[in-house]
Amino acid sequence: MEWWKSTRAKEKRATVRLERRLIRTTGQQPIGSRRRRAALLTSANIPFEQLPYQCFQEARKLLLADRKEKLKQIEEERRRIAKVQADPAEKYGGEYVKKGRLVRMQKYLEELKILADINDPVIKKRFEDGDGDMNRPIYRHLADQQWRKQRRLIIMQRINQMHVVPDMLATLDPTAEVRMLFGRRSVQPGEILNSRVSETAPRLNVQVFDKGQRHVSVVVMDPDVPNVDTDGFDSRCHFFAVDIPISPTSTAVPLLKLPGNGRVLRDWLPPHAQKGSPYHRLAVFILEQTEGITTREKAKELKSMPKSPNKFSLRSVMGSLPSKAIGVHLFRTQWDDTMADVMQKAGITGANIELKRKKPEKLPYQKKDGARYR
Repeated sequence: MEWWKSTRAKEKRATVRLERRLIRTTGQQPIGSRRRRAALLTSANIPFEQLPYQCFQEARKLLLADRKEKLKQIEEERRRIAKVQADPAEKYGGEYVKKGRLVRMQKYLEELKILADINDPVIKKRFEDGDGDMNRPIYRHLADQQWRKQRRLIIMQRINQMHVVPDMLATLDPTAEVRMLFGRRSVQPGEILNSRVSETAPRLNVQVFDKGQRHVSVVVMDPDVPNVDTDGFDSRCHFFAVDIPISPTSTAVPLLKLPGNGRVLRDWLPPHAQKGSPYHRLAVFILEQTEGITTREKAKELKSMPKSPNKFSLRSVMGSLPSKAIGVHLFRTQWDDTMADVMQKAGITGANIELKRKKPEKLPYQKKDGARYR
């Protein structure tokens, strides 16, 4: 008995060590609560679907029967889709009407696939343990719901609170989750980073929740560049890349070494702010390129990429390169003790300039007539 206790204690210490290593190396939190992980260490290794609870097993029988019914409906819907595809377009009133009907039928088919597994406790357990296969619609649906419950609300709050909309884009409805890491550090939306941390390009993790591969563009811009001549602000491009392939299972986008045939139009420029200027917002936009557009040809025609990076316009980019924004992330930078070294190392001028607010001119003093107070 003493031997069993000592073995369990060693396993617990090893697990805690592995959890700390996971947080330190990847920035991800362990799956489940501490209470659940502690319970798993002290329980017998019984498969989840074989738990000896009568109510649980009876409920599983009902769920399996419902799943069989949904599988029959899926097969029937596939047969109907095949029949519509084989029929001529004139039968449905033209090619446009036929295409619309097929889109609705495919959407209903995906809903049936989700309903077939939505109540399965084994599916939910695998998802909570991080073992879900994102090629399956049910796991994409659960991941989308989990993201929309909290993390999407946070990023929407930040971009509205810090006026990313409408300063950079008129409207924005994110449909993909974007995570950012500088080295081992995970960046929270709107966080103020030290200039040393953001000196090198970050790694992005772009998780989409619909099937299929697509190509995206990544734009990093700063709309808070002071312009002394116009007494206003300009927008600066810090990174621009196109033709980056992503999918539900291929989510890594390291900006230093792009996957696939990704092309960098503007290399990473370290975020910087001059002394005396307010904090700068650095927004990361993920733009899904329109199907059928050859970015290599369009890249030469981008009118919003002048020689000066301080004249950047995201709206012009989206006009020249047909695309839509599907994801966004945000962080901030401001003057700190290491900013001058970072600017000097990157060859950026202006580190010795301090910006000061211009004091408003005082109105001339007008002495009132004293006779009126007598």
